[in-house]
This record gives sequence, structure tokens and C-alpha cells, in this order.
Amino acid sequence: MDLGVRWKLHGDGRTPAPGAVVRPDERLSWPRTAGLGAQHVVAMFGASFVAPVLMGLDPNLAIMMSGVSTMIFLLATRGRVPSYLGCSLSFVGVAAVIRAQGGSSATVTGAVLVVGAALFLVGLAVQKFGARIIHATMPPIVTGAVVMLIGFNLAPVTAATYWPQDQWTALLVMLFTGLAVVCLRGFWSRIAIFLGLIFGYGISWVFDLVFGQIHSTDASGKVTDHWRLDLSGVGDAAWVGLPDFHGPTFEWSAILVALPVVIALVAENAGHVKAVGEMTGDRLDDKLGTAISADGVGSMLSTAVGGPPNTTYSENIGVMAATRVYSTAAYWAAAVFALLFGLCPKFGAVVAAIPGGVLGGITVILYGMIGLLGAQIWVNAKVDLRNPLNLVPAAAGIIIGVGDVTMKFTDNFSLSGIALGTIVVITGYHALRALAPEHLKKQEPLLDEGTSSYSGTGTDGPGAEADSRRAGS
Repeated sequence: MDLGVRWKLHGDGRTPAPGAVVRPDERLSWPRTAGLGAQHVVAMFGASFVAPVLMGLDPNLAIMMSGVSTMIFLLATRGRVPSYLGCSLSFVGVAAVIRAQGGSSATVTGAVLVVGAALFLVGLAVQKFGARIIHATMPPIVTGAVVMLIGFNLAPVTAATYWPQDQWTALLVMLFTGLAVVCLRGFWSRIAIFLGLIFGYGISWVFDLVFGQIHSTDASGKVTDHWRLDLSGVGDAAWVGLPDFHGPTFEWSAILVALPVVIALVAENAGHVKAVGEMTGDRLDDKLGTAISADGVGSMLSTAVGGPPNTTYSENIGVMAATRVYSTAAYWAAAVFALLFGLCPKFGAVVAAIPGGVLGGITVILYGMIGLLGAQIWVNAKVDLRNPLNLVPAAAGIIIGVGDVTMKFTDNFSLSGIALGTIVVITGYHALRALAPEHLKKQEPLLDEGTSSYSGTGTDGPGAEADSRRAGS
């Protein structure tokens, strides 16, 4: 059985010829392959390490399980879909809501494990019935709205938790990260979040030296005098050791909050597979269901031991596009590096020490990007919001999700925010479509007197998600 772990040497193994690409089944020399693997780990460091910290989970376990999940993904896709799996930012809002309801880390990972199982089942369905099942149940108007409400639901987390810890550091980090994303080129722009973290560490250290302790809320929410950058835990941490494993617990209220993220993950995977296929020239439609299922298996395994869920990462698409090296050998090298990082508690202590103000500046951009990727899905799919069939369910669901509207059914059961907003978007769209007159289903522009032609809701492919994933995760 071909597991995609045999690679032909590309050329002389040193530098690809001008215009040439290193295909997934090829590799450069092993030292160069190892260097590319390390580059992939650095590229996903910013977002993929920020996410578990924001979720309150062990960053060492997060990086270790990202390596394990990547290996599972590469084996499942037989080495045809080069990809590194990192913690999805889509789950950060879910974790915040669950913790606000009194949930523990075990509750968070239990809810997300169920999401991984659901994603696995979606992948099996796609393998059996084809990608059309995704387009039929989750057209771009639905997918975009859900991604948007997940992102914007996070705004209060930044505003109330991270930004107040050190508003001036947050402002400077936000400005620096934004400049890095826009002004830098190639690989450097792909690691802008990582550069923002380094800048934030540095400016926090300088502020502590110049201004002393800050009087503000700390990570626990108490107003105290404290150092912006506290590295005391780094000195106490060992160089080698196992991360903090723990089992999940399952609560229906938490599971219902987490399940809508399945839609975002399907969009992420569909976009990733399509983008990689376009870059390599290899039609990968037959691997979409496998990729989704492998993502689900990796997430289940990670959350079963206390880690965060994992998904394909757009930062690594950027590295592939910049280097034109699509060798899956580089991703195996990245997975090995991730395992080694996971066995270094001192490394995890450095990540856990990220100052709150630094997170405030970074999450302003990250959370906003998640929300606006939903809008990008609409733009690329040419969704027409002049049609009430599109406008009404999306408008209602987004306001419910962003405003954290709550529907109480019994004393022990209620739906709110992300879960309720997603249900309104999905059921609202399909119910209205079933009842709507035929002229609305043809997507005729109805709400303005514009003369531009209309090109439909664009439900015929995941290209929008592909473009969105290229923009960032």
C-alpha cells in the first residue's frame, strides 16, 4: 500500500530550476527538507500557538498533537495533499463561551471532540456522495454568515479581557502587526503574527524597565500592580518533559455551542484542498472527503488527551507558494519538529507568558480577520445580498451571534450566540428557500434599482473558501 512516504530526489536536491516546482512526491536534500520543515513550524507559530493560549489549554500539548495530527493527515491522503495541521482559531470563541458558562478545560475539549467526530462523519459523507452534498447544505451565503458570526462573536473577549490589561502595548502591537502584514513581502508577511508576538515581548520588557509595574487588570481579571512580562515560570520549567494530559468531559450545553464550528472547518478544508490542487496542478477533488475525515480524526485524538482541535493552515499555503516546494517530506519534517517542541516544557512556558496587552493587539486583528473571511466568501462567490432570500437569514443570524442573543427553553437549557445564530442561518435559509416564490430562487436583484447584471449565489464550488484561506486563518 502506497502511504506517500517515498520521495524522488528533485534534480540535484539543492535548488529547483527557475520556474520549476518540487512536487508532493519529490524532495530536496534532507538538510534542505529539514530547513523547510522548520520554516513551516515557524509560519504557523503565531496563530496556532496563540489559539491554545486563548483557549486556556497547554501550548506544549497543542504543538505536540499538531505534529501527530499532521502525520495522520499525510498518511490518510497518501501524501497527495501537503498540509500542516494547527489549532483552528474558530474554536477560540467556543472556548470563551464554554468557560463563561463555568466550563473547565475538560468541558472545552469534550465539546470539541464531538465536533471532530461530526467532521469525520461529514468527510465520510463527502467520500460517498461527493462535494455536492456540501454545496447543497452549506452554500456560500450560509458558510460566510457562520464564519462571520464566529469571528465577530469574539470581539468582547478582546475588549473586556486582553486590551484592558495594557492598552498602550496592545495599540502598539496592533499597529506593528498590521504594518507587518501589509508592508512585508513573501515569507515574512506570512509570519507577521509571530513577528508581532516578538515585538510585543520586547516592548513589554522595555515598558517594565522604563515605567515599572502597571496598575491594571491581570490575567485573572483582578486589578493589581503587576509586571507586563512575567517570565518566572520559564525559569522553573524543565527542558524536557511531557505536556499536561487530561481526559474530556461531555456536557450538552457546551457541545451545542461548539457544533457550528463544523461549518467553518469544512470551509477551511475545502478551500485548502482546492488551493493546493491549483498550485500543484493535481486535481484533488477525490481527496476532499478524505482530508475532512483526517482532520476530524486528528482533532478527536488531540482533544481526547486534552489538546486543542486541529485543521489545515493557510500560513503553510503561503510558504508553499513562496518557495514552490510542495514536498510532503517537508511536512513530515515539520511534524517531527513539532513533537520535539512539545517535549520541551520551557518552550511552552515562554508561550504561556505572552503578556495580556500583546494578546490584545494581536486578537484585534485575528478576530476581525476571521469575521471578514466570511465576507470574503460572499464576495468571491458573488452572493447577492439584494435578494431577501440571502439577506434575511444572514442578517438575523449574524446579529444573534454577534450580540450573543439567548433563547431560554427551560431552566436548564438555552441556546445563545454562536449556536443560536448558526441554527437561524441554516434553518432560516433552507426554510425560506422552500417557501419562497420561484422568482426569488432565481436570485433576481430586488432591493435596488441598479442595472448591473447578477451572477447568482455562487454555490458551485469552494473557490471562495480557497481564496479566504489564502488570506489567513
